[in-house]
Amino acid sequence: MDVLSYLRLVRRHWWIVLVTVMVAVGAAALITVRTPPSYQGSVTFFVTTPSQGVTDAYQGGLFLQQRVKSYADLLTSDRLAQSVVTESPLGLTADQVQRRISTSTEAGTVLLKATFTDTDQTRTLQTTEALSAKFVELVRKVETPPDGKSPPVKIEIVSGPRVTSSPVAPQPVRNLVIGGLLGLLLGAGLAVLRGVADVRMRDAAALQRVTGSPLLGEIPFESGAKAAPLIVGEAANSPRAEAVRKLRTNLRFVDVHEPARVIAVTSALQGEGKTTMACNTAIALAEAGWRVLLIDADLRRPKVADYLGVDGGVGLTDVLVGDVQVGDVVQRWGDKSLLVLPSGATPPNPSELLGSKAMADLLVALRESADIVVIDTAPLLAVTDGVVVAVQADGALLVAQQGRTSRSQVAAASRALHSVSVRLLGCVLNMAKVARADAYQYEAYKVVVPPAASSVPTDRAGVARRGEPEAPLGDRTQELTRLSR
Repeated sequence: MDVLSYLRLVRRHWWIVLVTVMVAVGAAALITVRTPPSYQGSVTFFVTTPSQGVTDAYQGGLFLQQRVKSYADLLTSDRLAQSVVTESPLGLTADQVQRRISTSTEAGTVLLKATFTDTDQTRTLQTTEALSAKFVELVRKVETPPDGKSPPVKIEIVSGPRVTSSPVAPQPVRNLVIGGLLGLLLGAGLAVLRGVADVRMRDAAALQRVTGSPLLGEIPFESGAKAAPLIVGEAANSPRAEAVRKLRTNLRFVDVHEPARVIAVTSALQGEGKTTMACNTAIALAEAGWRVLLIDADLRRPKVADYLGVDGGVGLTDVLVGDVQVGDVVQRWGDKSLLVLPSGATPPNPSELLGSKAMADLLVALRESADIVVIDTAPLLAVTDGVVVAVQADGALLVAQQGRTSRSQVAAASRALHSVSVRLLGCVLNMAKVARADAYQYEAYKVVVPPAASSVPTDRAGVARRGEPEAPLGDRTQELTRLSR
């Protein structure tokens, strides 16, 4: 993955970054509030030695610079801390005093700075004063020769002891900035990790890569689609309806040399919107003037009759077992050239029935009677019914729901079709998140159709009225031709 891919993952999971930053800033604020204020006392020592002449001064300076490094360690020794506690009872132990002392030196100089940090301002000043006095005494004792001569090194206090007037810690601004930066980095890392670990189908490009087929449609998600799944009535002017019309155009021109007249609509899993896609595709094709026949071949969970409001008690299964003629159960829907063949009664052997010679003969007859036959099939990974139907069609249309189906599931569904040499016409990404700019452009240029111009009669609830069964047809070709006029 390149940098742009990581940035896309961070943008897609922006809420993780936001929550992490808020938590980190909140934690930094809590730590800042609960941390007691600390004061800092400081004192600066100047280390010198008696010298005569420039040469002695130069050599003495080098000697003292090396000595200062040792004095820095002496300042943090337990011996000095113990002498400070013994001299002045400050309520601290020698170990506490030792841990709160820090030293610093400036390179090339003989200056040594000691600092002491504590939560009590008065105690900080008292401890710093005791520390400076005891350190001078300790150096004098250490540097005094055994013969009692004057020590070669002299310590003088040149600054302090003094204590800060305001607390040096905590620092709210610094803590909040550091917390925000850490939260931003952690959130970006979590967003990238979630994106890499997420195997669900997230965009159209991934769907194309996995299936190896062209993207024929990208149907946007609409909150009201569940209550009104069909692109009729007010929904006929929605971005979803326009996306289905684009799918209709792409489907008709996917292969102009060998157009598909019998199309199986399927998906990897149940609940990805394949039945809704089959119904809306059939409606869009009929609106364009094609003679369309919609067949519900999902015999285990038929939904076409419910969506279109037609009688589904008698249908495909009854035709296949020879109980009725297809012309007796085909039902007209709306005022366009759309006929519907519902599933009928649920059989005990759906796969065998769909793969029978009767099904093959029926599709041959219907192919000659309609311009386009759209078949709603069962999910590919659940049962074998979908493959059985797709292999008898001219091609299959694979529907995948964004954010629900995993890449491995889509790949398995695609392999199931290719393994039996099914022609995969293309794929459709359903319930896709569309950019606001695209949605705005559609809203700006859409044509509002008055309710009276609706091509499908609806009841007061906005649902298409139930279709009436066709009268027995001796010649299905004539009936389909008549409906297309």
